[in-house]
Amino acid sequence: MKKLFAAVAAFAALSAHASEQLNVAATAVPHAEILEFVKPVLAEQGVELNVKVFTDYVQPNVQVAEKRLDANFFQHQPYLDEFNKSRRTDLVNVAGVHVEPFGAYSSKHKSLDELPNGATVVIPNDATNGGRALLLLAKAGVITLKDGVGITATPKDIAQSPKNIKIRELEAATLPRVLTQVDLALINTNYALEAKLNPTEDALFIEGSDSPYVNILVSRSDNKDSDAMQKLAAALHSEQVRQFIEEKYKGAVVPAF
Repeated sequence: MKKLFAAVAAFAALSAHASEQLNVAATAVPHAEILEFVKPVLAEQGVELNVKVFTDYVQPNVQVAEKRLDANFFQHQPYLDEFNKSRRTDLVNVAGVHVEPFGAYSSKHKSLDELPNGATVVIPNDATNGGRALLLLAKAGVITLKDGVGITATPKDIAQSPKNIKIRELEAATLPRVLTQVDLALINTNYALEAKLNPTEDALFIEGSDSPYVNILVSRSDNKDSDAMQKLAAALHSEQVRQFIEEKYKGAVVPAF
């Protein structure tokens, strides 16, 4: 009987330990893939990681702020700052994980020099990624921007456009689907990878590895320091994750730790 009680107590303790859960939102590639990679490691540490895949950039933050989810993994700090400001939320950065160099793609032209006069160029319609796209176009010499504008640049901030390009702003997730209909599309790497584009081979122009837009694990201030969240952050900063990113994405995604 004593052995039975001991076994029951041990099982109860194990069950209690294993019941620690984290529900984390992520976009499919590469974020959810990276989270799925660390899931077995967290399970060994008593954390059950549930990954919820989203196709947009708004609901992951909304649901964390409303405490329907514990955290998310899809965005960079400038986007989070803009979201917190516009939505009056207080989401926080837990850990920086990787950089996804932003690229310019075309199914019609083999170089930026081939862009015709009046070319149609599509960029993300959210403030920070739209600004990021315009900065990349400026760096590539397609446009020039007004002095002093940065990540929050809009098409109204274009100072010169030698080829008189026509900018259209669309939801980031839809950009790969319109690639054949436009001259140039500025696409976030996660959506490029989902569309089977290889950023290091298919992009006509791409950010360097020194990009400041590190993708981060985000939570609320009330659960940032929880045991489970810190275990997840540590797992995402492990040497195994570094190797996974380098081997799987081959430069399209770059570790930032």
